[in-house]
Amino acid sequence: MELTTFPGKTLPKPPNHLKAAGRRLWTDIVTQYRIADGAGLALVTTAAEAKDRIREAQRAIRRYGALVPDRYGALKQNPACFLESDARAGMLSALRALNLDLEPLRDRGRSTVSFDRK
Repeated sequence: MELTTFPGKTLPKPPNHLKAAGRRLWTDIVTQYRIADGAGLALVTTAAEAKDRIREAQRAIRRYGALVPDRYGALKQNPACFLESDARAGMLSALRALNLDLEPLRDRGRSTVSFDRK
């Protein structure tokens, strides 16, 4: 992906604490929507941090499974499943708060082709 510059400004850099998935999300959103204000960057950072947490939780779930034994040997849901769910909700909430104007990928309406019926 090519990084562009903002009119009269250079593109802000993602925070150093973000991992690869979070950096990618942060850079994509900031570049595509030209977000440069403090509140917008804070929301994008929150979404990117949540994306990193989702990836960490998914790694733990892959490693230990969705079910793990408790101290009595009974199976219970892996706590990472809760972390993944909460992080996903936080990411979607931050993205909603950005109020981005999203265009549909394709028109799902009816065809505008008219047929002559006689």
